[in-house]
Amino acid sequence: MGANGSSQLEREISRTESGTLTNEHYYGLVNFGNTCYCNSVIQALFFCRPFREKMLNYRQTLKKSGTSKETLMTCLADLFHSIANQKRRVGTIAPKRFITKLKKENESFDNYVQQDAHEFFNYLLNSISEALITDKKAEREKSSRHGTIKKGNVTVNMSPATAGISKDERERNGTEGSDSRPESTWIHEIFEGILTNETKCLSCDTKSCKDENFLDLSIDVEQNTSITHCLRVFSETETLCGDQKYYCETCSSKQEAQKRMRIKKPPQLLALHLKRFKYVDSLNRHTKLSYRVVFPLELRLFNVSDDAEEADQIYDLVATVVHCGATPNRGHYITLVKSNSFWLVFDDDIVEKLDVSSMEEFSGMSTEATAQMTSNQSAPQKNSESAYILFYQARNYVAEDSNHSHRPKNSTHSV
Repeated sequence: MGANGSSQLEREISRTESGTLTNEHYYGLVNFGNTCYCNSVIQALFFCRPFREKMLNYRQTLKKSGTSKETLMTCLADLFHSIANQKRRVGTIAPKRFITKLKKENESFDNYVQQDAHEFFNYLLNSISEALITDKKAEREKSSRHGTIKKGNVTVNMSPATAGISKDERERNGTEGSDSRPESTWIHEIFEGILTNETKCLSCDTKSCKDENFLDLSIDVEQNTSITHCLRVFSETETLCGDQKYYCETCSSKQEAQKRMRIKKPPQLLALHLKRFKYVDSLNRHTKLSYRVVFPLELRLFNVSDDAEEADQIYDLVATVVHCGATPNRGHYITLVKSNSFWLVFDDDIVEKLDVSSMEEFSGMSTEATAQMTSNQSAPQKNSESAYILFYQARNYVAEDSNHSHRPKNSTHSV
């Protein structure tokens, strides 16, 4: 972003924020050759405040402990810290260390081919979660060796019954409870929800439920619909019959049954992935479903179970990753984010203010436009700017008010 563009945007933001106390920063990210899939997800997560605050707290904790290691998570934390502490509020930064580490850690991203933003999002969350679990285990092993355990800022002695006993012995004695179930991290605290798979036998009316955790929901899309409609379809009742009959424990035989998937525990930050890329056998390749799917700025979930926690939860849209282009392998990713009372669009190193009335333009293409593209494949195809990943934050979820008021640095253009 040029100096003139940065200054103009800074003036526009200052006018919009008149009367509000904020120190938000808006920095575009340099594209290192088809890394828009990465830039778009990073921008979305930066403006998911709970995620950002956790990352900045993590970095602060590492600095205090004197730990000097480099992982994908530490590179992202450093990038967030650099953006949040720039002297100017608007500018451009190069996420060089993060991209280099990403390509080193996963060879799938070590090329200049266009990647899938959703696949990268999943990889990043899993990578961060694994790093946090590794840190937890290292802390427990260190505490076990020294016979102490840390609680907040206080170090206390462990019980003599467990201090000095090996991990294997504690597991055999049933005292190593934390390793007997899957580890949970703040990634799960923010993004994790619970789906319940309800199956009802049509012979004896016995209902069985099986819970399943999720970090994001992938939903099918249809032409000229809405997110609410897609979520209703996701939870539609399906009849299991013929070869798909359900084995009922009560009847001790296979029976026809009804099955549906509903949300039992809504997450604090709901990530919705719209399944726009579909494999077509006749074409022997993936194609893009550029369907127009309207997404609301405020969302209520109607596909919740009867015993759902916080069933009346209201969500506000905070960020959207948008895919631009006619095919999965060719195209571009940008991000729409909400900051305070206004919206911005991040297109790699370009940052511009966005009128809220223009949001619908990123819903996809109408039936007429799609038909025109299909009937005339040789004609130049108009870019289809279609929402791909939507980030909805629960209205009652308040991010930690951490004060990262470190001394502002001069402009840093590579992290």
